Amino acid sequence: MASSITRSLGILIDQYPGYPAIIEERDACGVGFLADLRNTPSHQLIIQALDALTCMEHRGACGADQESGDGAGLTTQIPWKLFQKSLVGKFIEVKNPKSIAVAMMFLPNRNYSAVQQIVNWILEEEQLKVLGWRKVPVIDAVLGKQARINKPEIQQCFVYSCKFQDDSLEKHLYLVRKKIEKIIAQASSNWSKKFYICSFSSRIIVYKGMVRSAVLGQFYQDLHHPDYTSSFVIYHRRFSTNTLPKWPLAQPMRCIAHNGEINTLLGNLNWMKSRQAILKHECWGNRIKELLPITNAENSDSANLDSVVELLIASGKTPQEALMILIPEAYEQQPDHQEFPEISAFYRYYSHIQEPWDGPALIIFTDGQTVGATLDRNGLRPARYCITKNNLVIVSSESGVIRVDPKNIKEKGRLGPGQMLAVDTTKNNILDNKSIKNTIARKLSYSSLLKTYHCVLQQQKYLSNITIDNVTMLRYQTLFGYTNEDVELVIDHMASMGKEPTYCMGDDIPLAILSNNPHVLYDYFKQRFAQVTNPAIDSLRESLVMSLMTQIGPKANLLDPGLNYPKSIQLYSPVINEKELEYLCQTNFSHVKIQTAFSIKEGYLGFKNKLTEICYTALKYAKQGTQIIILSDYDTNLSAEIAFIPSLLVTGAVHHYLITKGYRQQVSLIIETAQCWNTHHFACLIGYGASAICPYLAFKTVRHWWYDSRTQKLMEKGKMPINTIQQAQHNYRSAIEAGLLKILSKMGISLLSSYHGAQIFEILGLSAEIVNKAFKGTVSRIGGLTLEELANETLTIHNLAFDGQLTRKLKNYGFVQYRPGAEFHMNNPNMSKVLHRAVRSNNNDFYDQYTRIVENRPITNLRDLLRFKSDRNPISINEVEPVSSILSKFCTGGMSLGALSRETHETLAISMNRIGGKSNSGEGGEDPIRFKKIYEVNSQGVSTILPHLKGLRKGDTASSAIKQVASGRFGVTPEYLMNCQQLEIKIAQGAKPGEGGQLPGKKVSPYIATLRKCKPGVTLISPPPHHDIYSIEDLAQLIFDLHQVNPRAQVSVKLVAEIGIGTIAAGVAKANADIIQVSGHEGGTGASPLSSIKHAGTPWELGLTEVHQTLVANQLRNRVTLRVDGGLRTGQDVVLASLMGAEEFGFGTIAMIATGCVMARICHTNNCPVGVASQKQELRKRFPGIPADLVNFFLFIAEEVRSILANSGYRSLKEITGKSELLIGKNQITLKKTNNLKIHNLVQSYEKTFLPDSSLTITPHTNGVVLDDILLSELSIISEAIQFNRSVSNKQPILISNMHRSIGTRIAGKIAQKYGNLGFQGKLRLLFSGSAGQSFGAFIVQGIELTLIGEANDYVGKGMNGGEITIYPALDSTYIASKNVIVGNTCLYGSTGGRLFASGQAGERFAVRNSLAQAVVEGVGDHACEYMTGGVIVVLGQAGRNIAAGMTGGIAYFLDEQNDLMFRVNPETVRIQRIKTLAGKSQLFNLIKTHLSKTKSMKAKHIIDNWFIYQNYFWQLVPPSEENIAETTHLNQITESSI
Repeated sequence: MASSITRSLGILIDQYPGYPAIIEERDACGVGFLADLRNTPSHQLIIQALDALTCMEHRGACGADQESGDGAGLTTQIPWKLFQKSLVGKFIEVKNPKSIAVAMMFLPNRNYSAVQQIVNWILEEEQLKVLGWRKVPVIDAVLGKQARINKPEIQQCFVYSCKFQDDSLEKHLYLVRKKIEKIIAQASSNWSKKFYICSFSSRIIVYKGMVRSAVLGQFYQDLHHPDYTSSFVIYHRRFSTNTLPKWPLAQPMRCIAHNGEINTLLGNLNWMKSRQAILKHECWGNRIKELLPITNAENSDSANLDSVVELLIASGKTPQEALMILIPEAYEQQPDHQEFPEISAFYRYYSHIQEPWDGPALIIFTDGQTVGATLDRNGLRPARYCITKNNLVIVSSESGVIRVDPKNIKEKGRLGPGQMLAVDTTKNNILDNKSIKNTIARKLSYSSLLKTYHCVLQQQKYLSNITIDNVTMLRYQTLFGYTNEDVELVIDHMASMGKEPTYCMGDDIPLAILSNNPHVLYDYFKQRFAQVTNPAIDSLRESLVMSLMTQIGPKANLLDPGLNYPKSIQLYSPVINEKELEYLCQTNFSHVKIQTAFSIKEGYLGFKNKLTEICYTALKYAKQGTQIIILSDYDTNLSAEIAFIPSLLVTGAVHHYLITKGYRQQVSLIIETAQCWNTHHFACLIGYGASAICPYLAFKTVRHWWYDSRTQKLMEKGKMPINTIQQAQHNYRSAIEAGLLKILSKMGISLLSSYHGAQIFEILGLSAEIVNKAFKGTVSRIGGLTLEELANETLTIHNLAFDGQLTRKLKNYGFVQYRPGAEFHMNNPNMSKVLHRAVRSNNNDFYDQYTRIVENRPITNLRDLLRFKSDRNPISINEVEPVSSILSKFCTGGMSLGALSRETHETLAISMNRIGGKSNSGEGGEDPIRFKKIYEVNSQGVSTILPHLKGLRKGDTASSAIKQVASGRFGVTPEYLMNCQQLEIKIAQGAKPGEGGQLPGKKVSPYIATLRKCKPGVTLISPPPHHDIYSIEDLAQLIFDLHQVNPRAQVSVKLVAEIGIGTIAAGVAKANADIIQVSGHEGGTGASPLSSIKHAGTPWELGLTEVHQTLVANQLRNRVTLRVDGGLRTGQDVVLASLMGAEEFGFGTIAMIATGCVMARICHTNNCPVGVASQKQELRKRFPGIPADLVNFFLFIAEEVRSILANSGYRSLKEITGKSELLIGKNQITLKKTNNLKIHNLVQSYEKTFLPDSSLTITPHTNGVVLDDILLSELSIISEAIQFNRSVSNKQPILISNMHRSIGTRIAGKIAQKYGNLGFQGKLRLLFSGSAGQSFGAFIVQGIELTLIGEANDYVGKGMNGGEITIYPALDSTYIASKNVIVGNTCLYGSTGGRLFASGQAGERFAVRNSLAQAVVEGVGDHACEYMTGGVIVVLGQAGRNIAAGMTGGIAYFLDEQNDLMFRVNPETVRIQRIKTLAGKSQLFNLIKTHLSKTKSMKAKHIIDNWFIYQNYFWQLVPPSEENIAETTHLNQITESSI
């Protein structure tokens, strides 16, 4: 039987059918390792690792039963002493103990003996003698219910080899394990789902399971056995966003333990699949085919990364080298590499062979001999380390997980972006980052290889001539789908301004598949974006980690490239002009150009056959050794008889066909196309395999625009920037490149090489036929166009160019701007006028007219295809819940004061408070005057408290019930947080997900600046990500912080609809959120790049349905309230949303219209004609709205809802929530483009029922008992001091650990609730000792002084508004504090006041978005002072890169002892100067002196003692807003500049 099993090996493709798909399984965690440098195995290390796991329990999560952990585990050396006792007599015949190995296996519970028998047969065939099986002793009683139900049979198999040992045995065990997995999967699909080999090695073993940290050691009895010893331990605690128990997905994996997420996974899997055809290595010989496939799309990102790392290690690479290849650092702008050019050469060498696995990642790795850790290129996960004098190395996601005597500490530090640290257990030494990379980089002369085989394409000049007339140009443009808006609003704008056009108010036209107008293929694709599980990146302020570099040429064998490195050409950008394409064709690379034209006469068959022919032709040339394939639609002779296959379709089809045939690595695809002109088009082509694109017609369009007489006149009159024809084309290309970087960054991807082929899109409107042909692996949930229907749409566009009606201008479909008779816009003037009439007159007839306009519109949204078919008889409307109950479920969208005028913002809040609903503050803070009710109102409805408002009533309040916490943290003070019912964490915005925000300086009035704690007239930047949310456990921490400061408020998390949002929502629910909001792509915005408005985000109908069903499936639905927004306009919308699972309903744009907005769509210009979205006083006076208007609107909506419910036989919205089985497709709907839409996802009833339990969602979730509660309850003097404005302090320090998080935050909330931000006059001086958990001192207020003797983790002083934090090491510690890390990442994020003194170094992003806080630290990581708008920062030591990026206010002082700071500062928004003035020197000296007195810092003392020398070593960083103050400029200069 063994031989027959062997013959069947080639049949299998997938290893684990049925395991979680890419978008359904994401996780984050706490991770680390302990290593004894003496390589002395001990049981104590196991106990310490279990303790460390327990200390990081808060970084993990549990399933719905609250008992089944998402996963925890250990990797250790094999405890042979323990196993020998268990297998007495089995090892007697073994001559060489290095030839023994053990497999840790999860087996199916039923018939596991049959599986063991198959394993025995395979082992025998592979000449491995089975010494015996051991049933691992476990205690099932400690497991949670879900984990217990799904628990596998856990067994260990011991084998002996007389042929292999050490490295050769490890290689053989790897091959055998792959063989076993394939055969088990072939034998039974049920077995394959339950079968998993945790480890199979002669060196290491993995113990893991779906357990909580504290349970791991209880469950596996071995772990507490004194004979279980090891000299290193890797530990991992998992937070999965999918709670269904899956034991194999617990970590550690076989070689790595991973904290983070791989954003580029689909592309990595596609490229690895294509790479398999050229993999070879002498150690595998012909058996390498048995290792395939290497990866599996059904496994998690961690499991797939582990598979590739394992392959590289088994093929002879060290884990350090493997991870340098797979997760390279940002080496291009790394000052530290100037001394080590070979390291950069190594990275450049492998950049053409292996695309990075990009995303936030802390990787712990081992091959059994070396154990280490590495961080991703952006340093997005925390990694702290400690080295003790007794030779213990501790690396962990948090410091303090192992308690160490301060006198025993030798060194404390952190891993920076892209850095690595390892312990070689065979040589008993520590390998630091530079030594690791230098050693690896010097294995080959990579610089020489690059000089020989690698060249760079230098930019060529653009063409300058016009070769066709205007009519022919119009025909070209029409033929390939250009519209008037594409040319005038997009291409012309980019050519003139060098950037993408900005628009506002969202996308309110039909989806491409629902539109009656023809669309190019790109319009059916939606860009995906990062939210929660990984962060977006700011491509502008953090350009040092971004790159559009791409490579042309065949790829080398990943396993052994060596000297057989193929020639390649490096392009700095994938956008190339005509001359650059010509240059590439003249190089010595073999190339071929394949035309994409087909005959019109042959119709659909011609289209289909041509597509197939192109794929066959491409394969033929690839087999012949062609290295570059150019797919081209260029034709100088346009003909009505010839059409062209869409370039995106042909690119994807060729790409996937070559992957399938195993020839994709041998060729590069270049696209020469007319059908590509905006950033989304380029992103799609690159995402589906194009290495470079020559948009020849776009360049021709720019040239025609430049030569146009109107353009020349505008430039002559100064109404347009003066550009040469070369500059205009360069501007266009620069705008495309900047837009591409933004698209990459919104998914959290840094490198084009990682985005290349990654397919990070969702399709809306294409059938499985097309997807399987060209876009395999991309999700298309609603089906859509068949290949024949796509061919017909292509021909429709083609025929427009030859229908005899070609005019002097391109057709304008009105896809962007509303035009009568063009594409339908939901927010059209007629609808707005009727709504204004209805709400201002409170007239039901006008409202009925409004609803008829909305409901009789053309099919625009997915919900327009559905109707509510009740299963009950109608009832009296008197039996339906009252209006007040329905109104309480309504909210307005998060629109900031700043984007909106004060009048609009306050009117919205007053209106919602009147009806018992909730308004949303948006980002930007709120005036405390609004927190109290208004009782002084005259007969005209005017109050002296808010005199600019009309229509007020006694008892009104303008306080927003929902206070938003967005990425900029503007105005987020403790007082702000305490005055609300809900706190909303805005992860993304429907109209521009993955993007940051920007409030133009012209909108930052003195009043807005006061609220936002910044300077008037200075542009304010909201980063794309929250810098304290890089993963799901980070979000859990922010939720914890907000529950901590205001335990009375519910916490809401706002997400944007995209595929996989259900998985994210499951994690958000487990992170202790009270409310999850799902926003659709129709939502409005004050300003956004047009490409984001049009091409990112999906309908809320899909997002809401997915979230509801996922939460029900995971038994989490009753933990949260679901809210939906994004284009809701009527009571009918509310009912449909309720049927899909929503319990609350958000109204944004329509609420603005009800208060007076006329949809002028110029919000971003500050020129709103009715003062809704302007800060100009003269325009604000025109604001027409009063609270009663919006009240009337919502009363209309509520009554409409009641009417629908009565007619349907239901008494409340609660009764229909989630009953999607009552949704059916509308009859007699015929779409122009297709009849193949599938809406079953929206209407299917889920097998598990959902019964809303209001008792679980009204009361905010709690953090349980926390240290602040204990201090307030047991130390009554603290409560009394708050009550009576007294001062109090403790002399004996309170001992704390990393499990004590957000210390001081709840106390601050108590003070802010009673006194506001500044009213407390007492002093709470609290002294602590130990390792503080995350968010130490977050949101503290005036009067709180926290002193910590020890260290702290991430987010120290986050959001602090006043008070003081002092942190210094124990006085008996012997290490040099200034050279060691004392606080973690992202300290002082969003701080609006207070002071911080830390005697030691800080991590990445110190003082990010600091508004007013002052701080002194002794070293910082990358991105210090990023987006800072105020305050003073002093750094007395080494600094990382990208200092002061986006800094627009405040002052920073940096000590530059190494004379290298200039290379580390981002000079875009700051001036770098020596300290010029006495006031500046005095400010710096006094802060350092205070730092010395607070912390006893030796570094500060040395500087003070040698002040006349050291004052000259400081640089002062000064943004323009601080240039005319005494600290930065001499008085006479200030006077002159003011004149």
